Amino acid sequence: GWVFWRVMACGRRSSDSQRQVILFILCVCVCQSGAETLRYSLPEGMERDSFVANIAKDLGVPLSQLAARKARVVSEGNEQLFRLNQNTGVLTAKESLDREEICPQSDTCTLVFKIFFENPLQLIRGEVEVRDVNDNSPVFPENEMVLKILETASPGSRFPLESAQDKDVGINGLQNYSLAPNPHFSLALGTGKDGVKYVELVLQSQLDREEQGELNLLLTATDGGSPPRSGTAQVRIVVVDANDNIPVFEREVYEVRLAENSPLEQLVVRVAAADPDEGSNGEVRYVLTQTSERSRQLFQLNPATGEIRVAGNVDFEEAKTHKMVVKATDGGGLSAHCKVQVEVLDVNDNAPEIALTSLTASIPEDAPPRTVVALFSVRDRDSGDNGRTECSIDGDLPFSLTPTFDNYYELRTNAALDRERTAEYNITITATDWGKTRLSSRESIFVQISDVNDNPPEFTQEVYTMSVTENNSPMLRIGTMNATDADAGKNARVNYALVREEGKEQPEVSVNPENGDVYVLRPLDYEKVRTLEVTVRAADGGSPQLSAQAVLRIVVRDENDNAPVLLHPPPDSDAAGELVPRWAPSGYLVAKVVAVDADAGQNAWLSYELAKATEPGLFRVGLHSGEVRTARAVTERDAARQRLIVLVRDRGQPSRSATATLAVALVDGFSEAHLRVSEEAPAADPDGPLTLYLIASLVCVSALFLATAVAAVVVKVRRARQSETETLPTFPTTATESNAGSLPRSYVYDVCFAAGTVNSEFRFLRPLFPCFPAGLPPGPGEQRSSVCSQDAANLEGE
Repeated sequence: GWVFWRVMACGRRSSDSQRQVILFILCVCVCQSGAETLRYSLPEGMERDSFVANIAKDLGVPLSQLAARKARVVSEGNEQLFRLNQNTGVLTAKESLDREEICPQSDTCTLVFKIFFENPLQLIRGEVEVRDVNDNSPVFPENEMVLKILETASPGSRFPLESAQDKDVGINGLQNYSLAPNPHFSLALGTGKDGVKYVELVLQSQLDREEQGELNLLLTATDGGSPPRSGTAQVRIVVVDANDNIPVFEREVYEVRLAENSPLEQLVVRVAAADPDEGSNGEVRYVLTQTSERSRQLFQLNPATGEIRVAGNVDFEEAKTHKMVVKATDGGGLSAHCKVQVEVLDVNDNAPEIALTSLTASIPEDAPPRTVVALFSVRDRDSGDNGRTECSIDGDLPFSLTPTFDNYYELRTNAALDRERTAEYNITITATDWGKTRLSSRESIFVQISDVNDNPPEFTQEVYTMSVTENNSPMLRIGTMNATDADAGKNARVNYALVREEGKEQPEVSVNPENGDVYVLRPLDYEKVRTLEVTVRAADGGSPQLSAQAVLRIVVRDENDNAPVLLHPPPDSDAAGELVPRWAPSGYLVAKVVAVDADAGQNAWLSYELAKATEPGLFRVGLHSGEVRTARAVTERDAARQRLIVLVRDRGQPSRSATATLAVALVDGFSEAHLRVSEEAPAADPDGPLTLYLIASLVCVSALFLATAVAAVVVKVRRARQSETETLPTFPTTATESNAGSLPRSYVYDVCFAAGTVNSEFRFLRPLFPCFPAGLPPGPGEQRSSVCSQDAANLEGE
């Protein structure tokens, strides 16, 4: 290990990159071929997170390299017993270590671990010896042992006793036996070929059943720990009458081979002991003695027949041999012993075990081939061919396995990756042994492919058309533009923005940069703006940034926000005066109410109706034309002054309306009309200079006025007789009447009278220029100041 770090340090100081590569290859070869083993020792029973060793100091590795190279420790087996702190380089025990639990029935307990370094990959083997502590006392299988001894037994006879078991080893294990003082027996200690101590009771003086039929002795087993621990058992000696033959086994040692995982109740061996005595003294019973507790659990001895059968799961990996002592006792209490040794044969009953050591959970989609994804090891607890393994990958995936060393494998990529095609891989690794009946195990490794920004956003449509009703509230959401990006994470996080064009005003819309919601910033007016069109850009959050564009077209829908505007009669006059002769028939055209609506479609369709009249049955109004006609012939009973209120309504929801007031005078002739009009208070005359001129020339034109009035009455009567459906005096050919009952503003004509003095002037067929309310601009060719019709009589209604 020290050689590796020295060579790597030299490689880092060298400026020649080729030399570093050669040194790296040399280091890897040295590490794989002859890496030293770190050896440590600690006593069992130490607390959790106890100090084991300073790995960084022992290897001479700077602490910064531990984290940079992702140093970690891996114990053999499924349980991880040690933990490596990358910040301090200290190796600690994860849990308190119990030698008797970790290494049962073993004199030495050595735990093997491996330390892994990456960049470059390095493996260092380490061993920790768990030293035994005297934490277990010797224990006898039974608290009381009963021996039946013939009274004829000669001094010097030996009687085996049950051995005590001590889980500790070495000096802490069982060391000595002692017997309480008594006149008849002493102890003899011995050690078998397998190193196990045994104890025998030695008869020192002749027994006499008649003198003492039973003796109780205290047997003590002591270990060599400091302080020593001990265990006791009572030995009860029952003196029996003479039985001069003891059972004799056919063999002193029975050696048997048994396959592991043998079924329960399978016969292992049958021991037999013969006793030539008769009666109960010749009846032999068998029992296990000086046998470990585990062997007693795995095997069962029939006390009558001597058959030993399988009673538990015999596992080769747990113990390769089992040793038992069978005691045969006849009815007289005489006994003999034999040994049974069971050799367990290995069977391929363990599937390979896959242990994942290192895993890169996510790799970029532009990673080059041969990129290391994972490092794992394979172990099979069987032996021989049953323990040899091979690995493979299921399916056709762009990955391959490369064997490294000590049953370790590397999982590498072997082709280019594309996250948009496959975002993740569930790689199944199969490990199979070489046994006659091949066993296998599988391990799934989940690898995610991290995204690289290689896809621009894409709008779902090239052109988005949305609509909004005019007079909308500010910041009104009208829809959403959606762009998707095949990438992931921030590379797929789409931000939206309007594309600003130089020389153009800021648009009336905005786009939420996060979700693409479209908002109208301010209220729109259909009469000013019918459509809006902007370009929206969608850009992802990758680097470099990729983007796409789409067109957003907003159509403004009309709302009934404009009431009808009266062109005739003017809305600023109290009442428009009209003259109707008393001989007027039914259907006689009195006047035409003309209005326009700035809205569009149904909101601009106008209808006319008579809301109020002095005599409701005398007049009617055309629903769509606005023409006011007589509903019947005028009679002498009709009041001379009639006041009509015409309601003009559009078809919007809700509808809007305006009213026009008409003052109608029923006259027999113009002179009468003149007198009646002159009685009224003169209205404010907007044509002040013209009125003054008329007053000054009244005397000169009085004769002309009378002639003109007579001519006007004749013309009106003639027109009424021609057609009841005729609506207005002849208009220019370019004037068209709309379905809504309104005319183009530039071509509305009417008969106008000016009043205000005793002498009035008749104006024949002058063009009527509408007086628009504030904010309504005149049409092409129109004038702002109009010579509007003045109230001829300024007649008061009811």
